[in-house]
This record gives sequence, structure tokens and C-alpha cells, in this order.
Amino acid sequence: MNWARSPAVVRAPATSANLGPGFDAFGLALGLYDQVEASVTGRGLAVEVYGEGEETAAAGERHLVVRAMRAAFDAMGGQPAGLVLRCTNGIPHGRGLGSSAAAVVSGILAARALVADGADRLPGTEVLRLAVDLEGHPDNVAACLAGGLTVAWHPAVAGGCADSGADVAPGVPGAGSGAVVVPGADVIRGEPPAGRPVRLLRFDVLAAITAVACVAPGAMATHEARAALPASVPHADAAANAARSALLLAALTGDPSVLFDATEDYLHQRYRAAAMPATADLLARLRRAGVAAVVSGAGPSVLALGVAGAPPGPAAAPPGLADDRRGLADGRPGADGQPGLALVDSIARETGIAWHVTPLKVDRQGATVHAGTGRPPPGTAWQGRSTNQDPEPGVHPAGGSTQGRATDPATHGPQSRECRGL
Repeated sequence: MNWARSPAVVRAPATSANLGPGFDAFGLALGLYDQVEASVTGRGLAVEVYGEGEETAAAGERHLVVRAMRAAFDAMGGQPAGLVLRCTNGIPHGRGLGSSAAAVVSGILAARALVADGADRLPGTEVLRLAVDLEGHPDNVAACLAGGLTVAWHPAVAGGCADSGADVAPGVPGAGSGAVVVPGADVIRGEPPAGRPVRLLRFDVLAAITAVACVAPGAMATHEARAALPASVPHADAAANAARSALLLAALTGDPSVLFDATEDYLHQRYRAAAMPATADLLARLRRAGVAAVVSGAGPSVLALGVAGAPPGPAAAPPGLADDRRGLADGRPGADGQPGLALVDSIARETGIAWHVTPLKVDRQGATVHAGTGRPPPGTAWQGRSTNQDPEPGVHPAGGSTQGRATDPATHGPQSRECRGL
């Protein structure tokens, strides 16, 4: 293979999956970033990590970015003699903000950019499939790759509703008699079969939508959160959740007045409450105050969604809240111009937990690739606030150019068709 002479730099956004009812399907890209700079060298492997997770530099070949790069190189037909990798991490690890998805996406796109004809050897659909295989589920990697709001799914096989590895759990007691198998139940105890086709739709989020992350002080492994899920849920809950998922898509892309109702979940958050009581407590407090709050991904962080200039919830804060709390909920911007931030911060402080409360923009580009400088980046440890940087001039969508990634507004607007490329 012909290797690129210049380093490749990938900037990958944080993501919040599920968004309440969109379990294992919905993802939202957020303006907090990891950056990876990779170069091909004559021999060996050198890994440097700055900021979050600096200790992971010692992992070498086991480092997740390296593993993703190796998988991508294998898919393209060969491995380089040596690699130098510099990671600058701004996404907190193990907090439900898609740090592993960012690492996987960064590794795959960096590897593809280091091969002269990488976009031909590994087209966008294969990038998505490989990322899902490595991550184990599609929601975070889809949003990380495409930006904005994404819905991802494994298509049914011809002639049937699902294949043997799809969303079916044979032998679940009560199945077919009032119980419904949880979507993604095949990965609650394990991972889906590698190589399953995966597809995504990307939607533009309304400019008025605001997001505030309450980042947990401690980490929680995704597999621990998934282990708390039941194999089946009541049919009524599944029906209610389906309605909320459709409503959520409408709320984020067309009618934000229904955002509070749209973020109600019936499939996973209540079952995970015992495993993360502090998260459940904050979530309950926020929703009682009328805030459209959800567990971010598998937790333990919480994401609060709102509308600029509007009070939280379907109406003003409910009776019983203190007068000063009502003032915080009236939608007026705080000192940093973020409506609702003061209310969320106030409620988080009441818990006595050291939540890092920070406003985050919606990332609308997804992972980007450009040529690097070869200079080591400064350390940027997580400080509980987002830099919310806009893309640098000359930075292109994933892949280093617009080739292979749909850019026609008709495929990226609120009435989005399927995004077939990245």
C-alpha cells in the first residue's frame, strides 16, 4: 500500500446515546472533542496521550485507538511498519458521553487517511460497519461519524423480521404473551455478530435546542449498566416508548414544544436506577422541575435538553418549588448566555454530588479529518467545561474530503433521507 507522507489528524465529537426513549438507536453529537494525530513511521509503535486518560498511553497495542487503526488497516489490506500516535482527549472516560465511540471512529478514520487510496478501500458504509463491530452497538458511532442527530439500526434480512443474531431472545418467559423483548436484547449479555449490516439516518437539530451536561464525578462501565436491563418489558411500556421515540424526533427537528414529554423513557432508565442511584436522583429532581433530562448513554452522566428563550417543560415550574427556583426556570439566559443552565446547576448542587455542569453545543459536522503538523499538542485535561470549538478552516468531514459523505441539504435536513455515505 502507498502511505501518506503527512500526519493525519482526526477530531471526533462526544455523543449522547438513547436520549431517553431512543434506546440503542438515537445519538446526538456534542461539541466536546478528542483529537488524534497519527503518522506512519519506519518501525515500532509510539503512543502519547494528553488530557483525559493519560495513563492509557502505556496500553500500546491494546489502546482502543490503536486497535481500531489495526482493524481498519487489516480491512484495507495491510499494516504499516510503524506508527506514531498522539491523542488529546477532552471527552471524559466512562461517563456516558461516547469516549469509546470517539476512540474507535478516530482510529478508523486516521488509518483510512494514512492510506493513499483509503477512501476507495474503505468506503463510508464500511467505516460505519467496522465502527459498530468494534463498539458493539451503533448509536454513538453513528452520531460521532455523521454529526447532528442520528438514528441507526440493523436492517432486517430478506424474508424475515430478523436474523438469528438480531433483536430476539429465544426462550424468554412470557414472550408473545404480554412481554416484549427489549430492543438490543441480544447484546445485553454479549455482543452482536460481527459484520451485520448497519444503516443510519442523519437529521439537523433545530438551532433553538440547547444542551447542558451534568458529568458524573466517577465512571461506570457500559457493560455494568447493560447488565441491569431485563430481557423483556411489558407490552404497554414498549408501546409508550415507541410513541415517545417518534415524538422525540419531531421535538428535536420540528416542534420543540413537546420536548419534555418526548424524553420520557420506559425501556432502560428505571431499570438502571439501582446501579446508579446518584444519577437517578438527579434525573428525578430535574424532571420534577420541568427539565427535559435524560441519562446520557449508559450513564452515569445526565443530559438536560431545552429550548433557547423558553421555560423548561410543558409549562412553568410546578407548584411547590421555591420562588427563587421559579426565577431560574423562566428561560432567561444565565451569565454565559445559556438558557436553563442556572436551573440545572442549582438542582445539581442540591444533590451534594460534584457534578460537572457544562453547556454543550450540538456538533453538526461529525468527525473531521485534515493533515497534521507533526507537533505534539498541549495537554487539555477535562475541567468540567466545554470548549465548544468550531471546526478549523480547511477541516473536512470524515475522510479528508466530501467524497463518500452526503452533503446535499436534502439528505441532511429535518426531512432527511438515508445517509448512505460518510
